[in-house]
Amino acid sequence: MGLVMENKKIQSGEEDEINDSPIEQVRLTIPITDDPTLPTLTFRTWAIGPITCMVLAFVKEFLSYRQNPIMFSTTCIQILLLGLGKLMASTLPSTLLKVPGTNWTFSMNPGPFNIKEHVLLCVLATSGLSVPSSATILTVRKVFYHKYLNFWVGLLLTLTSQMLGYGFAGIFMKFLVNNPYMWYPFTLVDVFLYRSIHEVMKSRPKRGITKFQFFILATVTSFAYAIVPGYFFPSLGALSVVCWLWKHSVTAQLIGSGRNGFGIGSFALDWNAIAAYSGNPLVYPLSTIINMTIGFIFFLYIITPIAYFTNSNNARHFPFSSTRLFDKYGHLYNVSKVVKDTDLTFNSKAYQGYSNLYLSVVYLFALGFEFAAVTASLSHFIAFYGRDAWQQFKQAYVCSNNSTEDVHNRLMKKYKPVPQWWYLAILITAAGLAILSCEAFGDQLQLPYWGILFSCLLILIFVLPLGVLQATTGQYISLNLISEMLVGYIYPGKPIANMVFKAYSVTAEDFALAFISELKLAHYMKIAPKSMFVAQIIGTFVSSVVGFATSWWLLSAVEHICDPKNLPKGSPWTCPSKNNAYSTSVVWGVIGPQRMFYPHGLYSKLFYFFFIGLICPLLVWVLSKFFPEKKWIKDINVSNLLGGKVAVAVGGATSFLSFVTVGFVYNLVVYRKYKDWWAKYNYVLSNGLDVGVAFLSLLTSLCLGMSDIYGVNWWGLDAGDHCPLAQCPTAPGVSVDGCPAP
Repeated sequence: MGLVMENKKIQSGEEDEINDSPIEQVRLTIPITDDPTLPTLTFRTWAIGPITCMVLAFVKEFLSYRQNPIMFSTTCIQILLLGLGKLMASTLPSTLLKVPGTNWTFSMNPGPFNIKEHVLLCVLATSGLSVPSSATILTVRKVFYHKYLNFWVGLLLTLTSQMLGYGFAGIFMKFLVNNPYMWYPFTLVDVFLYRSIHEVMKSRPKRGITKFQFFILATVTSFAYAIVPGYFFPSLGALSVVCWLWKHSVTAQLIGSGRNGFGIGSFALDWNAIAAYSGNPLVYPLSTIINMTIGFIFFLYIITPIAYFTNSNNARHFPFSSTRLFDKYGHLYNVSKVVKDTDLTFNSKAYQGYSNLYLSVVYLFALGFEFAAVTASLSHFIAFYGRDAWQQFKQAYVCSNNSTEDVHNRLMKKYKPVPQWWYLAILITAAGLAILSCEAFGDQLQLPYWGILFSCLLILIFVLPLGVLQATTGQYISLNLISEMLVGYIYPGKPIANMVFKAYSVTAEDFALAFISELKLAHYMKIAPKSMFVAQIIGTFVSSVVGFATSWWLLSAVEHICDPKNLPKGSPWTCPSKNNAYSTSVVWGVIGPQRMFYPHGLYSKLFYFFFIGLICPLLVWVLSKFFPEKKWIKDINVSNLLGGKVAVAVGGATSFLSFVTVGFVYNLVVYRKYKDWWAKYNYVLSNGLDVGVAFLSLLTSLCLGMSDIYGVNWWGLDAGDHCPLAQCPTAPGVSVDGCPAP
């Protein structure tokens, strides 16, 4: 990641700091002018924003239960909202209307659809893409643990976990938003995109088509093709040729399976399958794809085969790749045997009489690689950016204490700031309601009051350093693994408590950082802080209610949802991400890290990956110093190389192999040979492909899937890869239904 740091000492009278930003990237991107007369919270904002937010929240949560969930980019939403805004500006009357019973007046069309209005509308609408993890808690508790969760308790959990983050964001606003040295690289990308769209819309090209027209063309084409894998031929999501040739060989199917094996000879012709787990390959640079590919090869074709075929930790007693959990007999782990049905707590005596918990070798090492990726992110940042970031931190600290301002701070003085007590009120209210819900419904959430206080302490500790990291480098480190591990050690044997604690710590932390970055976006775009605050709060409330209600409805409407064995043939409601969340709750919550990992677990050596992740970036840094002429060494990003392997365990090898194939071809051919076309249409094409697939998936699911119609009944209706034997154990003496004797 490119990063240019400003190393000048702060001088209050320095010309650059008086008339512009002290950060070069900001000077090159953000104009130092403002038009405070541009309207923002207009009728158009309120007419389009909440409705779009509701639709996105519904669609995002609805599609998250499918075999191949769809990830949306905010860019496509920005383009769609621009079109809607322009349409309303050209058709609605500008007559002033009076609100009955008041002296308030407003216009349905206050003038041209402007860039500030567009930004605020996008912030409100795209809140619908940020449905928190409480819906997953509902699914895991109801589907996998077969326990009821009160609707209002779940909704309260959803709202308070997000609002808690917003309250903490306000505490650090002065340092992370108002400070000119906190510049947010990816927020600059958003600003550049908004300005580019609005500048392009001012003039239509004489030849060719506009970006918006190309987006519509890409969306329609994607939708038309998606009918084939989405309805007529779902097997296109994982075509495993080897399995077709050797239908009765466990070894051959293990080699060829794209879902549960090595994926040799497998591929996908479904864009949904290609982009579902690793992201859209069109937006990744070649260096990132190379890092990810090297890590994938090392993971799936070197480490895991060695561990599997040497039978490390009885690996051959279980499937090679699966996110399911197993007992010592090679069967699916019967969690109900080790969990007390009355209160969903761990039963130690029953556990000792039943079996230890075992993981497939791919899932096990996927966790290990994630351990390494966490420490590698921190180590990489310290080694490559630590000195410059420390200089910026010191400059920012002096700037905050001395009230040093840049031109953007001075321009924002025209607008009234959000009072600090608003944030404190949100923080206290959210924390109070969170404690109340946990204490009043402790039998459902399992987490005592001190869990909420502990999560608040974690947020308080990490918001500032993670915010500085994000503001100065664009890098992000999640507390996901840290929170699961901490509460697993402190409060073991309670799976729902583990998930609730993660919701209040990780979700709140994520929303705090997202809230802060959006406030910085408003700072750069010269949008009134109160207007941005209102848009964020309204968007969050709408998305929380709609997203959680969608999950509640789906769990009631779709029979056998998230239960692949009992679902009709071709049904997409397999919920791989929810199954993974359930497995995680068992590993960290029920059994606990003490019994699974260190100090008493079968997999205690997996914690070595923390040290591997810590050391590897330092070795790369040393090599870059010894061989400065080798510029490619600095492109080695260990966190990218090691991270994301759980996605391989969940989505299978086919998804990733197809992802890197498209990524390499696109970077080596399109980017290098047609760079002008790439610069104009690349991101538009990537979003058009995603939107077309999403619309088709939504249409078929609502119109056909809810009536148990999933496609034409033939061989290609199976959403799997036709490699059933790939899930069989290969150890002698292990007998599993549907598998031949090894």
